[in-house]
Amino acid sequence: MLTIYFSGTGNTKYIAELFSQEMDAICVSIEEDIDFQDHIKNHDILCFCYPIYGSRVPLIMRRFVAEHMEAIKGKKLIIFATQLLYSGDGARVFTDLFQPGTVEVIYAEHFNLPNNVSNLFFLGENSAEKLEKKRQKAEAKLEQMCRNIKNGISKKRGFSAGSKFLGNLQGLAWQGNSRRIEANSKLGERTMGKAVRIDRDCTMCGLCVKLCPMDNLEQKGGVIAQQDNCTVCYRCVNACPQRAISIYFRAKPKWQYKGMKNATK
Repeated sequence: MLTIYFSGTGNTKYIAELFSQEMDAICVSIEEDIDFQDHIKNHDILCFCYPIYGSRVPLIMRRFVAEHMEAIKGKKLIIFATQLLYSGDGARVFTDLFQPGTVEVIYAEHFNLPNNVSNLFFLGENSAEKLEKKRQKAEAKLEQMCRNIKNGISKKRGFSAGSKFLGNLQGLAWQGNSRRIEANSKLGERTMGKAVRIDRDCTMCGLCVKLCPMDNLEQKGGVIAQQDNCTVCYRCVNACPQRAISIYFRAKPKWQYKGMKNATK
């Protein structure tokens, strides 16, 4: 088994690594510089893990799948998505990237994990109690999921017609057709992705440029410039030492999410 994940600020990495330890699977990030074609070819079961943005698979993972589509075809898939509250069909939409019948899903699950969107006033900072509670619930669900897989029990969260309907309530405005790799420029994903804001407190340390998984930020002419290629993962917003970065909204983040490590035992 091979676990392949993308994690913006640590939530999905946390779950993917725990799952891989329990299932004795190799665990790799799509950002690693490895021969993915060879890794995928040599494993029968692939576990794909990603955070849900707008009830859809993030752009960076969609592009990864498109690049390795032929190698993934014919494989058995385990899919799990990390989310804040509810995504509808967050795990199911991954299958829309493939032609019907080209992959077999043997398990799909959603995990509710702490909020990392730190510049929306109605999504507050995670308290230590909330972090611990979500960690405990996620780990309990993960343990049950691993037992089920080992015992040959298949569950597919988000695959009902009702889940698809609820997912589309957000997804159509965010990405549009879930089968598309690149969203229309007028939809939420592209609008947000073109609106990375760097304020005057920026010290040009270059950390955001280094950390961006999409090479969206570039240091040139004494400023940090964006290339309109953002996957809206919030990594730069939560990592900037000066809290000088925001996405779409002008207000600076009043707090930053530092990952599930703050909730570990």
